[in-house]
Amino acid sequence: METVGVGPPSVDQIRERAVRLVARLRQAAEANGHDPTRLRIVAVTKTWSVEVARAALDAGLSLLGESRVQEAEPKVAALPGAEWHFVGRLQSNKARRAVLAFPVIHSVDSLDLLRRVDELAAQEERQTWVLLQVNIRGEAGRAGMEPAALAEVPSNLPSTATLTGLMTIGPMGASEAEARDVFGRLRVLRDQLEQAAGIGLGELSMGMTADAEAAAAEGATLVRVGTALFGPRGETLVSSAR
Repeated sequence: METVGVGPPSVDQIRERAVRLVARLRQAAEANGHDPTRLRIVAVTKTWSVEVARAALDAGLSLLGESRVQEAEPKVAALPGAEWHFVGRLQSNKARRAVLAFPVIHSVDSLDLLRRVDELAAQEERQTWVLLQVNIRGEAGRAGMEPAALAEVPSNLPSTATLTGLMTIGPMGASEAEARDVFGRLRVLRDQLEQAAGIGLGELSMGMTADAEAAAAEGATLVRVGTALFGPRGETLVSSAR
């Protein structure tokens, strides 16, 4: 078994980890009746330097994820060849910068924010794909729309931005069965919303390093992974506070 240190990983290390991870997740997807080819990894480079983000891109990971707009902007500028995904909590006052930097935003957690992102995409003439973040269990302090609020989405569809799916964060410390329950419920909500809105919602963003396999088993198409690719964050990393 590979020993993972605290230093930045090499291109070869990232590539080897990604190949093993994707194989395992696609196996879980296929074993549970989902199309394994639809599953993709979003390599989350938050707090890692632009050099590590470049190594991920060189390793074949073209989808890169960030959770802080300010930290991401220099990486986005340095690596225009990546497809950048915003996966963190989005504050309304950072929405314009997010629209300018990220073609895909996973964490739209209210109808007000959906309308704001849509308005900004039109103003900035940006092609923006958005996912609605859902708080499946209604956990206090966790971002996301209540499942019942999705009933209002069909009458509030964006006109410039493209609604492309749903996103959730699995419960911390959950068993595989508990995680699968949450992810399965998101899939059902997505299917219901597709029917109600009359649009295709192909993306399910769910699962991180700890619960990636459970997410794959429930049909995830975008799995947000950092530690499994880059190892633990250490002193060599850029400050996330900047």
